Amino acid sequence: MKVAIFRTGHFNAAHRLYNDEWSAEKNNEVFGICTSPNFHGHNYEMEIKVVGEVDPTTGMVINLKTLKDILKEEIEDRFDHKNLNLDVPEFKDLNPTAENLCIVIWQLMSNRLGKEYEVFVRLYETPRNFVEYPV
Repeated sequence: MKVAIFRTGHFNAAHRLYNDEWSAEKNNEVFGICTSPNFHGHNYEMEIKVVGEVDPTTGMVINLKTLKDILKEEIEDRFDHKNLNLDVPEFKDLNPTAENLCIVIWQLMSNRLGKEYEVFVRLYETPRNFVEYPV
């Protein structure tokens, strides 16, 4: 039987939404204040959902301490108090939208956890704006 477990996490990060191929006017039209050349920040909240088989010996899908440590190492340490555009290699050529950030988090967590688990990510950019991957 498969069971889903959840772990929440948090990080603060700055970013700028910008397309180098567009004029400043076009960027402002599409991204608004999020295209400020001085960047802006968010207090991101995330939910990581891990689905897997219950181990008959431990009674767990995954040890929650293990999941906590992986989330800290792969996501929180990588993104917390960083400028996503300047400090995070994954966004060197990728616009750090909430959607792209959610997909990157999913990739990092999925790679670390392995194929035995299904991983789902819900990322809150604000309490009213959030994204999920996969859907």
